[in-house]
Amino acid sequence: MSAPLMLFNSLTRQLEDFTPFHEGEARVYTCGPTVYNFQHIGNMRAYVFADTLGRALSFKGYKLKHVINITDVGHLTSDADAGDDKMEKAASAQGKSAWDIAKFYTDAYWEDIKRLNIRQPFQWSIATDYVERMIAFAKSIADKHCYELESGLYFDTSTVADYGRLARAATEAGEGRIDAVDGKRHQADFAIWRKTPPGETRQMEWDSPWGKGAPGWHLECSVMSEALLGMPFDIHTGGIDHREIHHPNEIAQNQAYTGCDHSGARIWMHNNFLIDRGGKMSKSTGEFLRLQVLVDKGFHPLAYRLLCLQAHYRSELEFSWENLAAAFTRLKRMVMGVEAILQRRSNIRTSESPPGIKTLSLMPSLMTRFEKAVTDDLNTPSALTLLEEIISNKAVMPDEALESALKWDEVLGLRLGFVSRADLRIRPANAQITEEEIEATLAARKEARAAKDFARSDALRDELIAKGVEVMDGDPLGWDWRIEI
Repeated sequence: MSAPLMLFNSLTRQLEDFTPFHEGEARVYTCGPTVYNFQHIGNMRAYVFADTLGRALSFKGYKLKHVINITDVGHLTSDADAGDDKMEKAASAQGKSAWDIAKFYTDAYWEDIKRLNIRQPFQWSIATDYVERMIAFAKSIADKHCYELESGLYFDTSTVADYGRLARAATEAGEGRIDAVDGKRHQADFAIWRKTPPGETRQMEWDSPWGKGAPGWHLECSVMSEALLGMPFDIHTGGIDHREIHHPNEIAQNQAYTGCDHSGARIWMHNNFLIDRGGKMSKSTGEFLRLQVLVDKGFHPLAYRLLCLQAHYRSELEFSWENLAAAFTRLKRMVMGVEAILQRRSNIRTSESPPGIKTLSLMPSLMTRFEKAVTDDLNTPSALTLLEEIISNKAVMPDEALESALKWDEVLGLRLGFVSRADLRIRPANAQITEEEIEATLAARKEARAAKDFARSDALRDELIAKGVEVMDGDPLGWDWRIEI
């Protein structure tokens, strides 16, 4: 019997059996980026998680309808109702239009999505495409649930049942990051529409019944999820920081809009933080870790994806260069393992008398264990171990080993069978030598060693070392060289 998909619901704080509202179809909404800057690698962990969830749903046979939004307006420099709009601030600082800023950083984000092998969603939803729907949504709830101040239209959180239950604000101090705004009835009340201050002009502003201005950040996701997935839908995902303010505010709006005590999504899922002890995870520092920084140091983007998968999505994950290097080595082993399976298959097919390899009885057990890991709230650490087990087990027929490895990798997204050893060699940005020059020098060194000209061999090795290339003689992985970082 197929194992049911069990997912941890942040709303109830317990594992729940996934049962979709629409038979055979899973509808998922993911809070996407605010495109005022590049995304740091902590941001990207959320999209690796959401992609893994989507892949697991596909693995279980559901037709996936996944929406990810792009916030290009309305998100303030605080998560609540204080500070400037992030897009307007970035545009002013860079001397560009907010629209140009949005396009540039959206394209950069989409490139990172591609490099991490994150599948394209059913639809990308761009916030500015839905402003008219946002105004209509706000108008529909304004009379019963909102009040107007000089600065904008605010949602009265006392008008909905059990506000903040997602954050458990009463016991976990989830409202502590909300700043005071003059005239608000309650500390937790939040802006639905922010008026443009008198005497100012925004680059992104629209007419509304409450004056010229822009939508509040929380309003965007309620409107776009309802427009594209209907309400209620199945799963809403985001980073754990959204659990405290942004998602409780979405839920309040959804309750007001539907007129019932429904949160909008049945299951709310949150990935935990990526922790960087070096302190370069926050964009506020001006210098922060993004995917390109990892690539510039010679790491393939899939090494970062594997690093994310090595920890459960609800666990904190510590980033360090040592941890990333270890994940990269593990990825190399897996790629080489699949290449070895392909070679074994080729040898069997070209042999006149194929060896009598038999499929072991462990295959059904491994398949059952893999599905159990996937369905146990996306237990990717266990799933990775099982994938490595099937790759390394030479007692299994290569056709079956390859089929299973590739099928399981559809959940993990490491592109095994498609990425080669050569693909994993990334030349660091500061390297003083090209890959072609390295290979030519290594070929000359190999000739010198064959001729027992060890003086020349050593000289060529020293030449490479001087340019930052470590020649990896005797490496157990069989890697020839790497550029030191």
